[in-house]
This record gives sequence, structure tokens and C-alpha cells, in this order.
Amino acid sequence: MFTEIDQDNLQDIVNSNEVVVVQYSATWCGNCRIMKPKFKKLATENENITFVIADAEKFPESRKLANVDNLPTFATFKKGTFMNQVQTNKFEVLKDLVDEVTSN
Repeated sequence: MFTEIDQDNLQDIVNSNEVVVVQYSATWCGNCRIMKPKFKKLATENENITFVIADAEKFPESRKLANVDNLPTFATFKKGTFMNQVQTNKFEVLKDLVDEVTSN
């Protein structure tokens, strides 16, 4: 599943899904725009994972869940718990993060 949140409700999504991968982005972030189609591609390849894009500037409570201080940041959550995060614009690093959360 893939979704872009339009309200500051990431905590609810994290709590109600087994595994969640979040791309924290912002409209001004060029690397975020570059990574978005790659993030969507991973979502189609991993249908058992919830993929979410959250605007880190519009949704401060969602941003706090992973202590985001740079963009793009990708964070993983499992059973409601923060697992890991990376700040990257490289697809392979993002893929490794997704593989890590699914193997644990």
C-alpha cells in the first residue's frame, strides 16, 4: 500500500499496520522529488508493507516519530515501534532499509 498523508496522523498509521516505511520530504526538496518514484516502485514490489510519504514541514508530530533533521529521510516502523532511519538519495540504500525491516 502507498499513500501520501494529508493530515498529521502518521502515528495512527504506524500503530495500525505491521510494517511501515516513511519517506519524509518537503515540496522544496529536489532529492525528495527524485526519490519519490523510486519509493513508489518499492511499494508496488512490497505489497505487505505500508509505504507513506509525509511532508516533514507540514506535519511536525509525524516528523518527531523519527527525529527527522534532514531530507529526504526514510524511516521504518514495525508493530508501532521505530526501527531505523537513513538520510539518502540513493535507491540501493533505501532498498537495504526496506530489506532490513522485513527480515527482522
